[in-house]
Amino acid sequence: MPQRKSGIKELRKNRRSRMHNLDIKTDLRKTIKQFIASVDEKKADEAKTNLKTVYKKLDKASKRNIIHDNTASRRKSKFSKLAASIA
Repeated sequence: MPQRKSGIKELRKNRRSRMHNLDIKTDLRKTIKQFIASVDEKKADEAKTNLKTVYKKLDKASKRNIIHDNTASRRKSKFSKLAASIA
């Protein structure tokens, strides 16, 4: 446990940002699952709209340093290949 006032404030800030980051990651995972489900069901139109949403959320998470830039790029590449496979 931090002893100084600044350390206590930093701990509070870290907890808040951790919860915020968890929310964003959870939302991202949910969106990815929806996309994969639409690919599994061979619904090309739905997969295309879900892919756009996944791209948007990956870019936002990457921009906010919640996930690494290369992780976002790798996932985008993987999902675009998946979407192309059913088109």
